[in-house]
Amino acid sequence: MTVYKNLPTFDGKNERAWISTIATNKCLDYLKMAGRKMLPTEDTYFQVIESKENSPEQTVLDQHVQEEFYKLCKSLKPPYDEIAVDYFCQEMTVEEIAHKKGKKVKTVQTQIYRAKAMLKKLWGKEA
Repeated sequence: MTVYKNLPTFDGKNERAWISTIATNKCLDYLKMAGRKMLPTEDTYFQVIESKENSPEQTVLDQHVQEEFYKLCKSLKPPYDEIAVDYFCQEMTVEEIAHKKGKKVKTVQTQIYRAKAMLKKLWGKEA
């Protein structure tokens, strides 16, 4: 329809490009219009996620997993047990642990790396 309306303005050169430009502009207009009509649903999406996370069943499961993971951390041999508890359970930073233990940051990083590997093996055996 738009092609016929704008036919008098057509210069007679490269009709394919001219029609393609009109089609492209029509598509862009359609997308803009569709975007304006779209209702935001992100708020509802996040409300659904929050309601699932806060369910009593989920809370009990999370607590159980945390307790089991704490037991696994404590089952590691020293010094990895304390490092794992501080880092994974207490969520302390590497710098905080190094300051608390009086160790170098690089030493703590290495111990965390090794503790993580040990925990992966133990967690696989438990599952």
